[in-house]
Amino acid sequence: MKFQDYYQALGVPRDADAAAIKKAYRKLALEWHPDRHQGDKKEAAERRFKELSEAYEVLGDAEKRAKYDRFGANWQQGADFQPDPAQGTMSREEFEAAFGGGGGFSDFFQSMFGREFQGNFRGGERGRHGRFRHRGADLHAELALPLSAALRGGKQSFEVPTRASCPTCGGTGELSGHVCPTCAGLGAVRSKKRIELKIPDAVRDRMTLRLAGLGEEGEGGGANGDLLLELRLLDDANFRLIDGELEARVRLWPWVAHAGGAVDVTTARGTVSLKVPAGTRSGQRQRLRGQGFADGKGGFGDLYARFELDLPAVLDDEQKRLLDELAQAGAKGGGKP
Repeated sequence: MKFQDYYQALGVPRDADAAAIKKAYRKLALEWHPDRHQGDKKEAAERRFKELSEAYEVLGDAEKRAKYDRFGANWQQGADFQPDPAQGTMSREEFEAAFGGGGGFSDFFQSMFGREFQGNFRGGERGRHGRFRHRGADLHAELALPLSAALRGGKQSFEVPTRASCPTCGGTGELSGHVCPTCAGLGAVRSKKRIELKIPDAVRDRMTLRLAGLGEEGEGGGANGDLLLELRLLDDANFRLIDGELEARVRLWPWVAHAGGAVDVTTARGTVSLKVPAGTRSGQRQRLRGQGFADGKGGFGDLYARFELDLPAVLDDEQKRLLDELAQAGAKGGGKP
């Protein structure tokens, strides 16, 4: 490792006292520790961390610092500085000298990052599979709900794709020094998570729910991510959304449409009896106030009944005879609406 300006590396002035040097190193070591970086940034972090360790090894030792202040680049009589490779980045003794003895090496990282960080270092070296605690990633999913199911409420089961810690290697990516054959060294495998959702009372189209802890698993004991679930309400045979208004399809027999009567309508709040005026035509709407979805404010929206003329699936002989007579009368009158 070539000569570097140790004071510049730690960002301290040349007259900084031992406490200031320790404080600066503590801050930068936490920021640049390799376990806090992933991907392409990890290699750069390892280089920076080694530079910081080298700088503190010199400036944190009164005798070495005195030589460095006196001779600068030649403080080791002109030789390039080479840390002992067996020490990794920093020995336990050096760490405890920096952060305090009596278990300071493990206690410091444990207090900053949690108990799972303890044990990531062994014998002065960072454990081969030591991981900084990372929160799992949030998952994004969409759940399609027919309007009839949304109106019924209750619970809905569904699956979302996710990643889980590899069951073979425990998330390390290796087995006995070899790449894990199950996860190909990634430490995680694709999986599916079954979730049972209670449909919100105030459900609406494109509502996004944050389901805490149902995202991807955390690493190193980190918390799980969340699941961001978007609800899509779909028209079905009985209900549809028109410009945000909930409509119920209400079938009328011709004689009810002509003479008037009552029909049962399923709503978000149960089944209600709706009075149909005489002479109702197909396509007409009637508002049922307070029978739609909950509005989230303690009330309910409206439901619109849209009437559609239809015939029963089974007709008795008398009904067939009367319809035949109606058809003949209509034909004599031209049969046009």
